[in-house]
Amino acid sequence: MIVLKAPQDQVLGALQAVSGIVERRHTLPILANVLIRKTGNQVELTTSDLEIQVRTTVQFDGDAGNLQTTVGARKLIDILRSMPADQTVSLTSNQNKMTLQGGKSRFTLQTLPADDFPLVQEAADFGPAFSVPQKALKGLINQVHFAMAVHDIRYYLNGILFVAEGRNLTLVATDGHRLALAQAELDTDIPKQEVILPRKTVLELQRLLKDGKDDEAIEMRFAGNQAKFSFSGMEFVTKLVEGKFPDYNRVIPKNHKFRLTLGRAPLLSSLQRAAILTSEKFKAVRLTFEPGLLSIASSNAEQEEAKEEIEIDYGGDKIETGFNVTYLMDALGNMNQDMVCIDLNDSASSALLTIPDTTGFKYVVMPMRI
Repeated sequence: MIVLKAPQDQVLGALQAVSGIVERRHTLPILANVLIRKTGNQVELTTSDLEIQVRTTVQFDGDAGNLQTTVGARKLIDILRSMPADQTVSLTSNQNKMTLQGGKSRFTLQTLPADDFPLVQEAADFGPAFSVPQKALKGLINQVHFAMAVHDIRYYLNGILFVAEGRNLTLVATDGHRLALAQAELDTDIPKQEVILPRKTVLELQRLLKDGKDDEAIEMRFAGNQAKFSFSGMEFVTKLVEGKFPDYNRVIPKNHKFRLTLGRAPLLSSLQRAAILTSEKFKAVRLTFEPGLLSIASSNAEQEEAKEEIEIDYGGDKIETGFNVTYLMDALGNMNQDMVCIDLNDSASSALLTIPDTTGFKYVVMPMRI
């Protein structure tokens, strides 16, 4: 039975959309497979890692009739990648084997029964659905994702907090040393919902969301232990991180004594140069703010030193403070605005980075002792 027949780029695109979550090694061999369900000309592709499930439905030519089976996702993708983009490929099922053909190439792959594929049980208590443009959500994720913790024992930090309330959608990420917050306005009022999306889910959404047209929306629904996203013909279901996220409002410093606004790109370039001579372990840079001048200095165990100076519009007290240079570069590198505001109190206080004339982004970084 011919399951599908279509140009290589269309088949590859559909498979790549669902295969980002597939692990190469897993305790359950079937989780390395993609579940293929054929109903007439509709082909449904589903992958799962037991915590996240991604599904897309596409129309392909092929024989009439229904079929369901599973086949190795990565092998299929690797084979398709090696074929010309304009070549027509076909996938044929015969007993417990699947054959992929294109031109004079032919590959026979082993299949596993569809009934053995462990689908994620969807929650029954999803809250009200709400939508935001894909471009807006991808922008919010881009502004905060770098501040997520990685393999932290405080598991609730290994992800992003989503807070939907009224007409606001707020995303917050922190690893305990820095915090990033981004906000967007929704089209409709919704009751307060607060969930923590796991790190893997966040990175997968970031990969799949389109940042082209403004009118392409993503629909979101949250349940007690699950979130569901629908966009671009795809359905994405994920488990949530259980736990209490820190009170981010308490972390964001207020009533700063000093504020300066400077060019983002020149500051980032200076930090990148200074970072070359920081020690591998601490990545520390010393920032000295004084009237008209910002000095950036770094050194390492080999007694090597770097010093950068930037002219700034600043008339406050002299403040000498230290930061992890990676934390500063992460924030500046994920902004695309020309200018950045830095709010300071003293050498021992956290710094607040914001974007001029924009209330929707805040980045807090704690100082280091140098």
